[in-house]
Amino acid sequence: MFIGLGTCINIVTIVVGSAIGVLSGGRLPDRLRGLITDILGCVCLINAADALRSVWNPLFTHAVPVGWTTLGTLAALLLGALVGYFLRLEPRLEAFGQQLKLRFAARDKGNFIEGFMAAALLFAIGPLAILGSVSDGMHTGISQLVLKSTLDGFAAMAFASSFGWGVAFSAIPVGIYQFAWTIIGYFLGSILAQYQIQALTAVGGILLFGIALRLLGLKQIAIGDLLPALFFAPIVALVAHQFM
Repeated sequence: MFIGLGTCINIVTIVVGSAIGVLSGGRLPDRLRGLITDILGCVCLINAADALRSVWNPLFTHAVPVGWTTLGTLAALLLGALVGYFLRLEPRLEAFGQQLKLRFAARDKGNFIEGFMAAALLFAIGPLAILGSVSDGMHTGISQLVLKSTLDGFAAMAFASSFGWGVAFSAIPVGIYQFAWTIIGYFLGSILAQYQIQALTAVGGILLFGIALRLLGLKQIAIGDLLPALFFAPIVALVAHQFM
C-alpha cells in the first residue's frame, strides 16, 4: 500500500460516480433535476447541523475559555475571509472551472461551473478530507478516506445527474488538496489534538451551511474565499487553549 492510495481511491469514486450520474441524468426532466438539487441542499443542511454540534462538544468546550468555541470559530472565519478575499480564491476557482469546461466539456448542457464549484467545495470541506489524508501520510490506514470515497461517490452521482460533467472535474482540486495534507501527515505526523479537530469540524459546518444556501438558491456565498478558515481553525483553537 503506497502513500496517497486513499486519495487516489477518492478521485476514482468521484469520477465514476459522476459518469453514472451524467449518463442517468440525461434522461431526467428539468423539473426533476431541480428537485434533486433541492434535496442535495437539504442534505447539506443536515450535515452542517451535525458538524456544528462540535461547538458544544466537551472535548472543545473544556479545552478553551468559556465562549471561545463560538468566538474562535468566528475568528477563524474572519481570518479565512480576509486571506481568501485578497488571494481571490473564489474567482480563481471559478476561472479554473471555466477553463476546464472550454477545453473538455464545451458542449455540456449542464451547469458545469456550478456543479464544479459545489462539488469541489463539498468534497474538500470536512474533517475526513484532512484527517483521512493525514492518516494516509502517516501510514496509519486509509479507512477514513475509504469511507469518504464511498460517500463522495454517491454524492457525485446525485450532483452530476443535475449539473453534468463539472462534478467529475471537481476531483482535480480535491485531489490536490488531499495530497497536500497527505504530505503534511508524512513529514509532521499527528499534528492535531482532539479539540483542534472539533474546531475544524465546527468551521466546516459553517461552510457546509453556506454550500446548502447556494444549492437551494437562497444566497450565493463565496465559500471558496472562506476555505482558508479551515487552516486557521485549529491554530486559533491552539492559541485559545495555550494563552487564554
